[in-house]
Amino acid sequence: MAGKTNDLLQGALELLILRTLQNESRHGWGILKRIEQISKDELVIHQGSLYPALYRLEKNGDIKSAFGLSENNRKAKYYSLTKAGEKRLEQEMATWGKFARAVGLILKFA
Repeated sequence: MAGKTNDLLQGALELLILRTLQNESRHGWGILKRIEQISKDELVIHQGSLYPALYRLEKNGDIKSAFGLSENNRKAKYYSLTKAGEKRLEQEMATWGKFARAVGLILKFA
């Protein structure tokens, strides 16, 4: 597959969001930019995918939100992990680690 990765496996976006919020609260745009930065612009998350995922995570109790001021002094909704979100992140990282190793083996030996 050439170019940037625009489509993520189901569940991967929520995992990336949780991991991005692990050490710092961020607003939606900040989450998008951080994922792009860490992936060296290989992953592009569209707002139309991000905000429904944030809603699901918040509804599930994995993240919470509060309003604050962004870097340019605009009102923004900041998201942070809850204890349940920290636990889910730990579980999801283990699951995705196993998945990645299995896919790697198949790609190497198939």
